[in-house]
Amino acid sequence: MVSLHLDPLAFPVASTSVRGFRQVFTHAGQGGVPLLLVHGWPESRRIFWKVIGPLADAGFEVIAPDLRGFGESGVGPDGFHDVPAHSRDLQALCAELGHERIVAVGGDLGGPVVQDLALRFPGFVDRLVLFNSPLPYDRERMAGMQTRPAREAADYFVRQGLDPDGLAAELRTPAERRRYIATFYTSRFWAHPGAFLGGDGTEEVDFHTEPFADGAKLRASFGAYEAAFSEAARSEPPLLARNPDTPACLLFGPSDHVLYPDFDRMAAEVFPRHVGPFLLRDCGHFVPWEAPRPLIGAIRTFCGDLVGQPPA
Repeated sequence: MVSLHLDPLAFPVASTSVRGFRQVFTHAGQGGVPLLLVHGWPESRRIFWKVIGPLADAGFEVIAPDLRGFGESGVGPDGFHDVPAHSRDLQALCAELGHERIVAVGGDLGGPVVQDLALRFPGFVDRLVLFNSPLPYDRERMAGMQTRPAREAADYFVRQGLDPDGLAAELRTPAERRRYIATFYTSRFWAHPGAFLGGDGTEEVDFHTEPFADGAKLRASFGAYEAAFSEAARSEPPLLARNPDTPACLLFGPSDHVLYPDFDRMAAEVFPRHVGPFLLRDCGHFVPWEAPRPLIGAIRTFCGDLVGQPPA
């Protein structure tokens, strides 16, 4: 029997074409408090499989999309796969579902996306839950903090940003593409050691790499990295800045070897209206998978006063 958290069909699936491409999303707990779960790279909406059910049971309407170019969603029709494009996609998706205000949750690429959402659409993000994510740099406020990850961890970022076509061409087969993605769950030490060793040691890694077998989508997923280096890859400037208005719950998996060592302290400066930061023991980059119970508990506590109220 397939474990629920390794079953691609474990939750209801829906889709929209409101932005000109097919965006697939998991939709559970309709009628609850709108909760948008935004995955990062190299992830799909499957990274939230351990938390969707409990959050829906707790009174949230869970909306967990595959971003454009990821998972089951199509690639962007305009060729852009940067933060603002994702941000506008998700606002349009939630608006189509009838939501004017949401709670947004994100890490990795999903972190800049939900930060952009909160600034680009004032009042849309009622509250924000952020973990292990890129942040805007504030030289004065972050003086003395460890704001740079280890240099040896950045090779993938540079290659995907500066030579995405060359890298995609090297990864010629589905197996080669999946092996490349698997390193981020294992040997690159983004996760806490052993976090993705279910069953025979490959089941969980296989579950998360399967959506990256498609060459066109893997290439599209490099878009956010391209945008960091090239203006031509940006649909418009991203909105990443200190946010004094949106209440934020901050969590950090400190076993992460790819992020800033002082992410927690940095995030507290970006979001003055914060609770936490909370450090998650034996957890790295992939918080929803590595520490599902603390994440569920944080969301329920942070939004406890909203649960039971009619959605906005």
